[in-house]
Amino acid sequence: MISEQIDAVKNYLQELQDSICSGLQQQEQAACFQEDIWQRPAGGGGRTRVLADGRIFEQAGVNFSHVFGQQLPPSATAKRPELAGRNFQALGVSLVIHPHNPYIPTSHANVRFFVAEKANEPPIWWFGGGFDLTPYYPFREDVVHWHRQARAACEDFGDNVYLDCKHSCDAYFFLRHRNETRGVGGLFFDDLHAWGFERCFAFMRSVGDHYLPAYLPIVEKRKTIPFGERERQFQLYRRGRYVEFNLVYDRGTLFGLQSGGRTESILMSLPPLVRWQYDWRPEAGTPEAELYEHYLHPRDWLGSE
Repeated sequence: MISEQIDAVKNYLQELQDSICSGLQQQEQAACFQEDIWQRPAGGGGRTRVLADGRIFEQAGVNFSHVFGQQLPPSATAKRPELAGRNFQALGVSLVIHPHNPYIPTSHANVRFFVAEKANEPPIWWFGGGFDLTPYYPFREDVVHWHRQARAACEDFGDNVYLDCKHSCDAYFFLRHRNETRGVGGLFFDDLHAWGFERCFAFMRSVGDHYLPAYLPIVEKRKTIPFGERERQFQLYRRGRYVEFNLVYDRGTLFGLQSGGRTESILMSLPPLVRWQYDWRPEAGTPEAELYEHYLHPRDWLGSE
């Protein structure tokens, strides 16, 4: 892989981390991002930024990493045996935002680039990423806005790209043991290389650049809605689903742990407070039941727009 291409991806990802942290910080006056620069013993490192105990954001983590090594972990080679025996580089920005107010959804985004190389053979490379939204007390207009931004991120890349990435997101962020989606979806793509480097890189940038326009207007609308103990307890209960997905299904978590990544940075996606309750079910006709009935199943949120 040409080093200039890797440098271009790295520069963009670091700038993306800066811009996202700046945009989130403008919403939060009670706490600031703290930066932790770390090194990975097996190769590479990163910078983790975490904002904790804010008035708007209970915890916001935005992580940049660039790691490399002599061998990809089993999570990467199990379905792609052609990657075995290759050294690798993995670059990415990953973020999870857990707001304090239950009326603001949790949000997640990541964009990443992999290169796997072997002497005397062409490199194997690909892009991946996306963003998704996990509301507790959802508003349809927020979900529609989120998906409009997701569609806008895809518009310059083909007529079916948004729907393909939306369907991939619905399928990926699905808790099979609960028979429900993690939230209301968004975009998910992986193993993107068929368009050539420049176009694939442009698509990754478009997805990364549309995260803040998708999320910040929702934060602005919902951050002053009053809430009580009922809403807080439901938020903590639903955060349990987030933990279940990240520890059972998430490929990024598995890749990070298997590749010897920094545990604190990998698990920054987990919420600071969470609760489980045995066999809990929402009462019919309640706002909590509305989440289950209308939002935790794949839907065409944009209809015929």
